[in-house]
Amino acid sequence: MNPRRHLFTSESVSEGHPDKIADQISDAILDAFLAEEPEAKVACETFVADNLVVIAGEFKTVRKELFDEVRERAEGIARQVLRDIGYCDTDTGIDPNTCEVQVRFNHQSIQIHKGITLAGGDIGAGDQGLMFGYACDETPDLMPYPVWLAHRLVQKQAELRKSGVLPWLRPDAKSQVTVAYEGQRVAGIENVVISTQIERDLDPVWVAQEVAREIVDPLVPLALRTPGFKLWVNPAGPFEIGGPNGDTGLTGRKIIVDTYGGSCPHGGGAFSGKDPTKVDRSAAYMARYIAKNIVAAGYAKRCLVQLAYAIGVAEPVSLLIDTYGTGTVADDTLEVMVRRTFRLTPRGIIESLDLRRPIYRKTAAYGHFGRAEPGFSWERVDQADALAASNG
Repeated sequence: MNPRRHLFTSESVSEGHPDKIADQISDAILDAFLAEEPEAKVACETFVADNLVVIAGEFKTVRKELFDEVRERAEGIARQVLRDIGYCDTDTGIDPNTCEVQVRFNHQSIQIHKGITLAGGDIGAGDQGLMFGYACDETPDLMPYPVWLAHRLVQKQAELRKSGVLPWLRPDAKSQVTVAYEGQRVAGIENVVISTQIERDLDPVWVAQEVAREIVDPLVPLALRTPGFKLWVNPAGPFEIGGPNGDTGLTGRKIIVDTYGGSCPHGGGAFSGKDPTKVDRSAAYMARYIAKNIVAAGYAKRCLVQLAYAIGVAEPVSLLIDTYGTGTVADDTLEVMVRRTFRLTPRGIIESLDLRRPIYRKTAAYGHFGRAEPGFSWERVDQADALAASNG
């Protein structure tokens, strides 16, 4: 029987998208705490709107004055993130020099702190929840092809904007990629959507031609374009009003963009603004690390990992491995191998992946996975021998 042909679509957004502005500010605040106190507890949320940034959250530090120090610095951190993204005035989307910035910091609940501090110095999970990790052999980075390509398109947009090759581009942008599959094999690229903020009064036809030539053509291989391939550039018309001037943004609202583009389930927890004792973040990183090593070691072509935790409990309440029938060993055997190879408590995850470092702001745009960035320890593929030894 011939494998079923079907279409699958994923999207990405640029670093200038309002939700991603919020994520980057939240993670910049997290980094500010971790740079001074690696064991700080941080849960930071950011809201952006027209000419407004609101930063709020709950925090716990051993050095009490650090709380006040970062609170005083938070406004400047937010303004610098806006500048780094490329916002320079209200015409581009928000003015980092004159916008209103409100800071509302609070201390972490004593009950939560006591509930996750276990005997012997161990750490209980900072909340209940379920986290998924995924890897597949569709790309060199072991990511699903649609989201992998969608990220690269908006990264290219930012690169050309910042380098001055296309100086009329503005920070806010989105991409969408539809891929044709035959069974589990990538068979072609069906369509691409690029919506990018631009300067005012540009010819839409010329804009589409430039975007196609400079962004799409270098990244979307002609050989992979299906006969009916379609490219849409700003399909709703001129996109001149963008950033917080055009839409609100909130931390944690792009969780599918942050992960696997919808190619696998999602537990619902966001990442940005959370220190690594929050398993929403750290266990999702560990699940990716496990899945990537299983695929890289040749144990499967596709691998889904689910971890689940109870608040205040160190060991996961469940572990699932699903290789979608592509595994070279049984899934339940892989589960045993994973438990023998990887440390799955919050402390074990934090120490294995060295997560108490100020590395998080750069995770907050273009996906947390599938990027060979310094500090992205969960992207290592270094456990093949350990997995093999665990199957003895």
